[in-house]
Amino acid sequence: MAPPTNPWKHARGGYNAGRRQAVTAYLFIAPALVIFLLFTVLPVAIALYLSFTDYDVFTRLDWIGLQNYQDVFDDEYFWRALWNTVTYTVWSIPLAMAISLGLALLLNQKLRGLGVYRTVYYVPVVTSMVAVAMIWVQLFDPRYGVVSNGLEAIGIKGIDWLGDPSLAMPSVIAVSVWKVIGWNMLIYLAGLQTVPEYLHEAAAIDGAGRWQTFWRITFPLLRPTTFFIFVTSLIGAFQVFDVVYVMTGGGPANATTTLVQEIYNEAFKAFHMGYAGAMSFVLFGIILVVTVVSLRAARGEVSYA
Repeated sequence: MAPPTNPWKHARGGYNAGRRQAVTAYLFIAPALVIFLLFTVLPVAIALYLSFTDYDVFTRLDWIGLQNYQDVFDDEYFWRALWNTVTYTVWSIPLAMAISLGLALLLNQKLRGLGVYRTVYYVPVVTSMVAVAMIWVQLFDPRYGVVSNGLEAIGIKGIDWLGDPSLAMPSVIAVSVWKVIGWNMLIYLAGLQTVPEYLHEAAAIDGAGRWQTFWRITFPLLRPTTFFIFVTSLIGAFQVFDVVYVMTGGGPANATTTLVQEIYNEAFKAFHMGYAGAMSFVLFGIILVVTVVSLRAARGEVSYA
């Protein structure tokens, strides 16, 4: 007669094996986790603490509670920067997405030299925004810039693209759109590759034109791609800084001062670190709310049936 087996022994063996696997997994991710905690979580926690203090780096660190947050909402420069940021966002995102989608539709055709065209449009994406902005500053120069000289050739003179408060923001938006369309185009191209070809063939058999095929079939099936581009562009637009800092510095007359530019001014020019921290978390709240609203508005699945 066989000796009775102990089921708890096998259970403990399986438990120990699973525990060893878990420990091994945690050891593998430990370096990345430590880096994340030290360089992301800890700085955010310190910034959150500083947002409740009056801190100027050099002399004092006084706890003042919610005073900084109250001052943010009473600050006319904050509201001006928020308005400029919203203006930048409202204009730059639709323009970039529309142009990118148009380019993706063109480059999704069977054309000669297609790889060359895709590369040309993608080159600005891998170029430093600081370098791009400095080049465009020269191009927009009212005396010697290529843009001004080209317009002067057709009789339009004296346009100060970056010095005129009414033109500075459109100029910044134009450069930002030019910089990002290559990336959006690449994402749209990937989305177009997922649209079943038989749907286009069926639409052609039914007599649908190109516009009807695009509006009724292609564009609805690109909704997940469009939503991804929209949300990532939205987050990036609310955090725009480098192109503004290089091209205009927030001027003229604060016409292009964005929220991140204002945070930079308060933190590293006025040394109001606590106030800048409070403004940063207000910006975080705005981005969070807008993103959540966008996620809820885009609920639903795409059907290929």
